[in-house]
Formats: sequence, C-alpha cells, structure tokens
Amino acid sequence: MLIDDPKSEVDEAYRVLRTNLQFSAVDKPLKKVLVTSSVPQEGKSMVIANLAISIASTGNKTLLVDADLRRPKQHKNYLLENHIGLSNFLAENLPLDTVINPTKVDTLHVITSGPVPPNPAEILGSERMNKFIEEVSSIYDTVLFDTPPVNSVADASILSSRMDGVILVVEAGSTEREAVIIAKQQLEKVNARILGVVLNKVQQRSGSYYYYYYYYGEDNLKIRKKKKRWK
Repeated sequence: MLIDDPKSEVDEAYRVLRTNLQFSAVDKPLKKVLVTSSVPQEGKSMVIANLAISIASTGNKTLLVDADLRRPKQHKNYLLENHIGLSNFLAENLPLDTVINPTKVDTLHVITSGPVPPNPAEILGSERMNKFIEEVSSIYDTVLFDTPPVNSVADASILSSRMDGVILVVEAGSTEREAVIIAKQQLEKVNARILGVVLNKVQQRSGSYYYYYYYYGEDNLKIRKKKKRWK
C-alpha cells in the first residue's frame, strides 16, 4: 500500500530512509538509485514506490522507472496503464514524453515497464538504455530504478554499475542469509556502490515499534537496532 498519512509509522520509516540516503550523498550526489532484492517477493517494488513518494514530497523532482521488465509492478502500485512504457521507448525510439506518467504528487513522475519483451537483459544493457539514463538524469533531481532480484537474472547487475547507488531490500524472517550474501557478492562483482539494506516486513510488537536499518562497514555487514516505545 502506498503511503498517504504523514503521521503514520510507515511514513516515518520512509522519512528515516530518505534522510539516510541524503547523508550518504555528502561526498557524491545520489541522482540515480537502483532498488533490488536477492530473491522474489521481498517487497522491493512497494519499497521503491513509497521511497519515491517520500523523496518527491520534499519538492525534489523525482522519476520512478519500472525497469523490472519481467514482473513489473509499478503500474499496479500507481494505478496506471501499461500499454506503453520503458520497453517501447527503448525498442521503438519513442519520444520521452510519451512514456512519462504524472502522479498525485506534483513532483513525482513514473515510467512503467511497458509490454514484457523477450530479451530484457539485452534491452537494459543496450546503448539506447545508456542514453535514456543520461537523458532522465539531466531532467530530474532523483531517478529511482526498480529492477528484478539480483540472484534471479542479470538485469540488476547490468544496471547497477551505471547507478550512483544500490539499495538491497530483504524480507524480515524469510530471506535466507546465504541469499543476501550472494546478492551482495554479485553486486560487488560489477563494482556497484551498495548504500545499504532495507529490512522489510518487520513485525510490529504490541506496545513497541521496531525498525532496523543495515549499513556496510569496510569489512562486513554491521547491524544497528533502534527501539522506540509507545505508551
């Protein structure tokens, strides 16, 4: 579900994530950010959809690109048509404005995936895609890319080396540690800049609100836990 209540705990969690990204951009601006997961069904598409809303709500001109050309979700998240999208733009040389969709947030636009092509990895690795990334980066303050899981196909690895940073979404209590390690190694092989890990679908306990965020140290993955009690 997309966030729509500024006072909700979920909205607050995305504000924390947004702030953490801003602090990560002190030395190098985060203009192009890719969000992925290690395996399917971890909730990456909803995480990036809500992150886009949170970033755009500050007045930041934001574009969300559904680059998951295998199991796209953003047209469903934002209740948009998906007859024309990224795949059409790349394959048919359409003008950029024909694939950009406005949303209820004035400063947020969405490009849906378009029809699922037979060769997603080839399309995403094309020179046309490189030019697309350059073009949208020159227009928007922040461009977010939703991609398939790292361990399933090569799409995320292909794109991540062209990004300013990558966020890995992990489902709490479900995703195997080994799967996360493999995803991290795959991203490191292409010299992706891993910003951190979002632990998604954390169970809330009665009387308390828990959230976790991970960050990478020089040698290993460190974990920080914060607990806030509500009366």
